[in-house]
Amino acid sequence: MTDPHSTTRGPLAGYRVLELCSTIAGPACTRLFADFGAEVIKVEPPQGDPARALGFRDGDVSLTGVALMRNKRSTIIDIKTPEGAKLVRELAATCDIVVENFRPGTLERLGLGYEDLSRDNPGLVMVRISGYGQTGPYRHKGGYGAICEAFGGIRHLIGDPDRPPARVAVPVTDYVTAVYAAFGAMMALLERERSGRGQVVDAALYEAAFSMMDSAVPTYDKLKLVPSRLGTRLPAMAPNNLYPASDGTYVLIAANSQAVYERLACAIERTDIIQDPRFATIRARWDNVDALDAIIGDWVGAQDAKDVESALEAAGVPVSRVYTLPDIFEDAHYRERDMLLDVPHPVLGDVVLPGIVPKLSATPGEVRWAGTEAGSDTRAVLAELLALDEGALDALERSGVIATAIADGRPSDGPTPTPTEEDPRR
Repeated sequence: MTDPHSTTRGPLAGYRVLELCSTIAGPACTRLFADFGAEVIKVEPPQGDPARALGFRDGDVSLTGVALMRNKRSTIIDIKTPEGAKLVRELAATCDIVVENFRPGTLERLGLGYEDLSRDNPGLVMVRISGYGQTGPYRHKGGYGAICEAFGGIRHLIGDPDRPPARVAVPVTDYVTAVYAAFGAMMALLERERSGRGQVVDAALYEAAFSMMDSAVPTYDKLKLVPSRLGTRLPAMAPNNLYPASDGTYVLIAANSQAVYERLACAIERTDIIQDPRFATIRARWDNVDALDAIIGDWVGAQDAKDVESALEAAGVPVSRVYTLPDIFEDAHYRERDMLLDVPHPVLGDVVLPGIVPKLSATPGEVRWAGTEAGSDTRAVLAELLALDEGALDALERSGVIATAIADGRPSDGPTPTPTEEDPRR
């Protein structure tokens, strides 16, 4: 077991994490560990993590890989071979946490389930991320974040009421699941300090999505109200909406309390709507939301978005223009908060990556390096942790059990697994 009191920087310095993951939720979870000092060893299949083929590229460099694989050591091990599975079992014996997002039952068939790995490492914490969880009648179903948003009820609420359910153009459910999974691992490590034993953390994508409906569930239970798509509005709360400005951009205004609403009314020089019975209470405002939005919309639409933002900020009303990435890159607050980090990369030179969340005052996280090529650390990791010499590593590489660096997203000579094979990641 690694030493959690190592002098390496970060609150998780001295902990070692083995990542058996692909695409988003699992790698995002281990990135949190890596950002706060844990040594994360990523095991990729011979063709590399499919996430490296997602998104855009700069030349041969996957920009998704640069961001998602940061602070990690990448190895390529074919865990479908007996020799590869043996290497993973031996690596797991040196680790505090294993994170995996295969379809439930797959690792057990490979001899890499929790019982197999904890036999030599009873303190091991295993984080298992899947679409529907490790138990239940749907445990064997594959499910990406978008699929589980649909099953979890979230997708039904996204978009305009007169159109089909929309989607958010980022993998929200994957990242929410990643945070739940990391939180579960931290609780398991705390329990291990008392008991000396590890345990399994079961994080299901659909449950992470469903957890965001915590107010809708009791509302349906007691009132049988089924929430529906409301476009840009917040249910049962007004004014809380997007309003188009004269320059064609949008401003989001949220006056969720009586005091803030009254400040908004004064700022737009409509103090008459404070006592107007249609708008006098939160409930009344929601009952008359169309009329209220029309009043606010007329005021916003006569000005540029920045002028609206400045006036409402001065009045103490929560407001923001709807930022695009150019707006973010130009905003001093992002730089002051270290949320846009210039990180060296051997091919790209410097690359800007998102900063660390959350901020810790005494033991902050850091981005030590951008994501590297798949397999760039294979030989070094196996030599350091398993004491394999050059001859043994050469033999493993000749047999295809391991591989060294390949260009991001370059297909291997073998076939890429399909959803019908026994080892899809979800």
